[in-house]
Amino acid sequence: MIDPVTGFSYPDEWIRRARERGDITAVEEGRAVLTSSGEILRRGITTGATAAAAAKAAVLSLREPVSEVDTLLPCGIRVMVDAAGENGEGSAVKDPGDYPDDRTAGLLFRAKATPAPEILLHAGEGIGRFIRDTPRYIEGEPAISPPARECILNAVTEAVREIGLSGAHITLSVVGGEEAGADTLNPKVGVVGGISLLGTTGFVEPWDDHLESTMEERVRGAERVVITTGRIGLRISRLLFPAHEVVLAGSKIRQALFAAEGEVILCGLPGLVLKFLCPDILNGTGYQTVEEYVATPEGITSMKEILEENVPEGVRVVIVSRDGEIIGDSA
Repeated sequence: MIDPVTGFSYPDEWIRRARERGDITAVEEGRAVLTSSGEILRRGITTGATAAAAAKAAVLSLREPVSEVDTLLPCGIRVMVDAAGENGEGSAVKDPGDYPDDRTAGLLFRAKATPAPEILLHAGEGIGRFIRDTPRYIEGEPAISPPARECILNAVTEAVREIGLSGAHITLSVVGGEEAGADTLNPKVGVVGGISLLGTTGFVEPWDDHLESTMEERVRGAERVVITTGRIGLRISRLLFPAHEVVLAGSKIRQALFAAEGEVILCGLPGLVLKFLCPDILNGTGYQTVEEYVATPEGITSMKEILEENVPEGVRVVIVSRDGEIIGDSA
């Protein structure tokens, strides 16, 4: 059985243990994951997908009240999301799944829809905005990632077509978003006033310490392994190194490298990888994030020096951009 979200092939023993516990349909459909013990952990829904569900409910409710909506996630999987809608106002509550440390869990997302000639999206209260230019965003722009924006616009497009409208103006807001955003990494990356709408796949992975042993087992059992830090790195690593086992380690890079016994590549976006290799990389630079720093000539020079001097023996480190371009390689 293959996980339709990550492409990971579950070992037969995991599947057998899970079947002994009960129905594994949610795993087969990508809505949950298996662990080595056979325990099934439910995936949550990202902030971007939650906003999409609220927006779709708002539009559909211009015709009649709704209590749930069919939402297409960025990973290509459709899920039913509890989302209420009436008289052009929609709402959905952020579902963290079985991830216990989701700061946005339980937040109420609201959307207001009015018929219009075209589709227009406005970020309201509780959604953060950038206070400085970054490599991907300009000052004043709402903190909505491209996959999340596409998910929201796709949901609205489906809804307006379903009820026969030409378009709709959507205003999104998050109750308690400003307070929640202040407790996340947003202030460090220049986002204030609320949370970010994110989600590369649309799912929140139930990733925590209880899954660390599973990650280490996969790394230890691979003859050739690529350790990566996030969903973008996961996708790019599979394209760059199709003959390797690609394992998502998140921030557990040190544990993953320690478990590796064969050929090892560490591949990912600059942030976590370079901070792991050189925790002080930003000291004295004036930059708040590694991504901003590496977008400058001096940042590129620093990255090259780190790849020459700080890479663990026997490990190849490959730094990639969000577009899949290799921008640094220790080989």
